[in-house]
Amino acid sequence: MSEPLQATASAQRRRSPLPFAIILTTFYMAASAPTPLYRFYQETFGISPMIITLVFSVYAFALLKALLFAGSISDHIGRKPVIISSLLIELVAMALFSYADGTFILITARVIQGIATGIAAASVGAALVDTDPTRGPVINSIVPLIGMGLGAIGASLLVQFGPHRFSLVYDLLLVAFAVEAVLLLALSETGGKKPGAWASLKPRLAVPPQAMDAFVLITSVNVATWTLGGFYLSIVPSLVAVTTGNRTPVVSGSVVAALLLVGAAAVLTRRLKEPMTNLYVGVVFTATGVLTVAAGVHLGAVPVILAGTVVSGIGVGTSFLGSTRHLIPLAKSDERAGLFSAFYIQTYLALSLPVIVAGYLIRQIGYVQTTDIFTAAIVALSIIGFMAISREKTRAQNEAIAKETT
Repeated sequence: MSEPLQATASAQRRRSPLPFAIILTTFYMAASAPTPLYRFYQETFGISPMIITLVFSVYAFALLKALLFAGSISDHIGRKPVIISSLLIELVAMALFSYADGTFILITARVIQGIATGIAAASVGAALVDTDPTRGPVINSIVPLIGMGLGAIGASLLVQFGPHRFSLVYDLLLVAFAVEAVLLLALSETGGKKPGAWASLKPRLAVPPQAMDAFVLITSVNVATWTLGGFYLSIVPSLVAVTTGNRTPVVSGSVVAALLLVGAAAVLTRRLKEPMTNLYVGVVFTATGVLTVAAGVHLGAVPVILAGTVVSGIGVGTSFLGSTRHLIPLAKSDERAGLFSAFYIQTYLALSLPVIVAGYLIRQIGYVQTTDIFTAAIVALSIIGFMAISREKTRAQNEAIAKETT
């Protein structure tokens, strides 16, 4: 057995994935914490919807750059030093958010946060699979949803009921990250080491050949899922306030949190189902839910928007679970971080680029019409995904029949 595999096998015997699940959850809580505050930033600092979407999107672009340059570095130098570095960088971002008094500091904080989260997403995600290859992919599917859902609703509650509206949530997160960095020092390494660390910093998409077909198959589903996710995390709080007249932070935060927490519940309840079946179910629920949300926007009815959000949440969680379970197990141990990087690059492009378009459209045609355009795009992507999954299932069934007859 090679040295990396020996280290990984030994780590699996010694370690629980729980510490890494907690760390990753905290990163995603921090990622969605600004969501309930975007409307207040807009009103207090005089920021346009276009700039708000830019503040949201620079996080994703910075995260993508971090994945491109450092996404597979933990395969070479070990998980622990990379994760600790990401925690320290995140501390800087939280401090900047806490003292933000305008657009420049907000954008700077989001860029630094994106770098930290990009480094953490690949390295912590790989550590989760190192410690538990069976449950690791499920944890990687559920943690982003739980983390962002808790971040959205937690920040909403602090904004509405706590003191220091613009800083309290970031101060609490700063403390959490500091504690995690200290505790991580006492944990042992989960991954192995191999040469080529400097070469791994060269930007590249590291999709292993054996995973390429699966990566192509899930693309339209994953893009639909996270285009919807980006829309919720950046636009929906203001959308709810404008179209329904309800400007209570907890209401808009609850709508965002519902998408993500229902998605997490879907991951838990469907974790034993076949990945292809989950992809099927996911695209159907996503398309149905987003159509219901659009109807609620036209009616100006929070209950209808919330009902559509719940249905969409089932689609988001099930699709994300199906995508990760179908794709990630195809990578070898020393390929995991690189494949996670490629997958997250696709995810965060879907999360960020459409949102910038949304910011422009809102300024030109308003929230309702922008919602209609996004609904049409998400439904179209879901249909494309449904057709691709159907073809793959038919091909697999034909191959099975051919094997039985030979």
